[in-house]
Amino acid sequence: MVLAELGIQLTERQMKRAAETDAEGRRKLPFFIDPIDGRLKIARQALIDAYRKRQIAAMKNVRDNSPIQ
Repeated sequence: MVLAELGIQLTERQMKRAAETDAEGRRKLPFFIDPIDGRLKIARQALIDAYRKRQIAAMKNVRDNSPIQ
């Protein structure tokens, strides 16, 4: 799995929650329904991009805990 290669372990429940739609029909990640087999899928690069985007946003949001000078 792509996330496992990045060192991220998710439970089946966490993956299902990411694929669920909200009240407006949107998903947390860019999943799509495969027109051939009808299963829910996500492109490898889309998953990596979404993860990196959130990781960068989290790093920018960290407070600087250095002493005030």
